[in-house]
Amino acid sequence: MNLIQSQFPILSRTIYGKPLVYLDNAATTQKPQVVLDAIQTAYTQRNANIHRGVHFLSQEATIAHESARDVVRDFIHARSSKEIIFTRGTTEGINLVASCFGQQLQEGDEIMVSMMEHHSNIVPWQLLSMQKNVKIVPIPFDENGELEMEEFRKLFSKKTKFVSIAHVSNALGTVNPVKEIIAEAHRHGALTLVDGAQSTPHISIDVQDLDCDFFAFSGHKIYGPTGIGILYGKESLLNSLPPYMGGGEMIEKVSFSGTTFNELPYKYEAGTPDYVGSTALAAALRFVSEIGMEKIAKHEQDLLNYCTERLHDLGGVRIIGQATKKSGLISFLLGDVHPFDVGTILDKLGIAVRTGHHCAQPVMERMGIEGTVRASFALYNTKEDIDVLIEGLLRVKKMFRM
Repeated sequence: MNLIQSQFPILSRTIYGKPLVYLDNAATTQKPQVVLDAIQTAYTQRNANIHRGVHFLSQEATIAHESARDVVRDFIHARSSKEIIFTRGTTEGINLVASCFGQQLQEGDEIMVSMMEHHSNIVPWQLLSMQKNVKIVPIPFDENGELEMEEFRKLFSKKTKFVSIAHVSNALGTVNPVKEIIAEAHRHGALTLVDGAQSTPHISIDVQDLDCDFFAFSGHKIYGPTGIGILYGKESLLNSLPPYMGGGEMIEKVSFSGTTFNELPYKYEAGTPDYVGSTALAAALRFVSEIGMEKIAKHEQDLLNYCTERLHDLGGVRIIGQATKKSGLISFLLGDVHPFDVGTILDKLGIAVRTGHHCAQPVMERMGIEGTVRASFALYNTKEDIDVLIEGLLRVKKMFRM
């Protein structure tokens, strides 16, 4: 993997005189040189506002932006580029669906979300609940961090209108059976959204095979820049829903007697598009595709298995989330040492991990804890990185006389 690591300039940094070991990829991934070059090229070679511009730079930037949309379509196997909406990230994608779909709901209608969701897949639905007086129905999970599927099936009622679910838990690493969940929701006439923020970097995504109605993910978690994301939606649904924001780009015609809206996908892309972010995201997706998602998934699963074994051997470790199918990360506690203290000591050794509740406070409440230490993996991580992590945890144990 040294060849891959060499393509990420930041990984050559030292932190407090120690080589950087970056294990906070579930929060954000580092960027390969091809992504950095794409950003540089966008600003130095074709910087212009896209769409409707007649001059050369505008047309060149427009072509790059719309070509990026095609790259995304291919990457997640969408049927049409009209189904690819550029957003600022997963959070905006979920808020867009909650806001637009929510306008169709009636008082007493029900939205189902799991108890292992990131706050971004809870709070938008709660805001909708306050506006429309709809009911949020939580899907429980067990002590291993697996959804209680029998209970899930029992939760449906005639008022169930929507199921919004994480593909992979950002706090537990659990890979949820989303295809089964989607099929069950459709059987009851409910629509579905999949939060793919933690799955898209690690698992091959085929939205047509999943048959999800909406799918959202963020560029910065799959080696792209921050501030760019994707919402996929079935074309018929996107056409039927109202716009999310008003302004330029999303209109067909504006007058004080009334406004008509643009065709897909522009109907949902108000304002100046992030044509720099889109082209850099496309560079990231091409980079990942060239390596191969199957190869990446196998490598990261090997890292997850190795890290799990080493943590067990270390002793005094409680792994939080022991689902049969996991991906990308491992959450744990080291004895009675507060996660913040563990993370602070590891940081002084050049090791970057995440500590806290990971924007998943209901998960922590269910597990009876305040937070965890989370090590999360990417294609550039190695077993040697995990060895350094274990050595760092041994230092923590010695400092706390464990």
